[in-house]
Amino acid sequence: MLQNKKILLGVSGSIAAYKIASLTRLLVKEGAEVQIVMTEAAQGFITPLTLATLSKKPVYSNFVKGESGEWNNHVDLGLWADLILIAPATAHTLAKCANGICDDLLTAVYLSAKCPVLFAPAMDLDMYRHPSTLENLRKLTSFGNVIVKANFGELASGLVGEGRMAEPEELVEVLKASFKKELNPEFFPNLIGKNILITAGPTQEAIDPVRFISNHSTGKMGYALADKLAKLGAKVTLVSGPVQIGLPDERIQLIKVHSAKEMFEAAQSVFPEANVTILAAAVADYTPTTVADKKIKKKEDSFTIELTKTIDIAKTFGQQKQAQQLLVGFALETDNEVANAMGKIQSKNLDFIVLNSLRDAGAGFGHDTNKVSILKKDGMQLHFDLKSKQDVANDIIAVIEDSLALKNRVI
Repeated sequence: MLQNKKILLGVSGSIAAYKIASLTRLLVKEGAEVQIVMTEAAQGFITPLTLATLSKKPVYSNFVKGESGEWNNHVDLGLWADLILIAPATAHTLAKCANGICDDLLTAVYLSAKCPVLFAPAMDLDMYRHPSTLENLRKLTSFGNVIVKANFGELASGLVGEGRMAEPEELVEVLKASFKKELNPEFFPNLIGKNILITAGPTQEAIDPVRFISNHSTGKMGYALADKLAKLGAKVTLVSGPVQIGLPDERIQLIKVHSAKEMFEAAQSVFPEANVTILAAAVADYTPTTVADKKIKKKEDSFTIELTKTIDIAKTFGQQKQAQQLLVGFALETDNEVANAMGKIQSKNLDFIVLNSLRDAGAGFGHDTNKVSILKKDGMQLHFDLKSKQDVANDIIAVIEDSLALKNRVI
């Protein structure tokens, strides 16, 4: 995907600049043509000689070459590149690019660019969360640029939090995904490398060793979401009840469960680290209070089972959810669909809910198609026609991408 692509790397002054050596090596190995432009401050962290050796091209920092008057043409550089990645992007460089301040070669190249531009921020957590930085990130996004969100981890200051520049391997995948957009307009940079938890399928609540209470869920919707998200570069954990579906992508981590209790416990072990949780499973609301240890024999004309409420997974996660986490629910309704779904958004603290109705032909359990509406916490409603569950997955993922992009700008 990167073979013969012209990539301009803009390096600004951060300790994370040392990672650009590895990034350059990886890009060259992929067959890309790499041109590096450094700020003066960046040269204090890694030498131009190192990067010129790895990229097999001279590194540019100044407008003028030596004393001959020959200049490094920023316009030509901006037109040459198929893609520009500014990494590390310091708070200073972000501010200049966001506000059109052009006082060095790198910012001049940025303002001359006709290609996609990506920024990989690197700074301390308080700088990264400062309102001025968030506003600059918002501005750059509004201009059509892509922000590769900084990672959570130990920072140069010794503090732990968001602000670590994305790793070179992650950035290579982001660049590949960006070029894929030329062939596929579904480019979701905010999902790349993110931890996604999905629940899917039915649960089975045992009555005795041979009987159970369940529902008609096939898991097709949850599996379609898992497949699509894995292919988009997300790290997917799928907690699945009993289904007759093979694992669609070997990159998906599959956890098989049977009961609602097992599903909750498996999902709970993953949820704290999940950036996005999609609760597509049809979890039983009730489970037998006691389970017979032997098969119950048919004796009486009537038979009563005492049931106990299962744990409400969505509500529990809604109470545990952190500000940076996205929680998506599903609702299958038969009447008062929108009102009931909106009520669940509020009571369970969901970011949005995917609603479908058993009254719509071709929707609901057992079909290869679905007709959904997406209701958001802010009251926005999106309504879609009947389509394949793979296409429905695309619609849901597009809303998730937009929601993550918004969170990245405001958290």
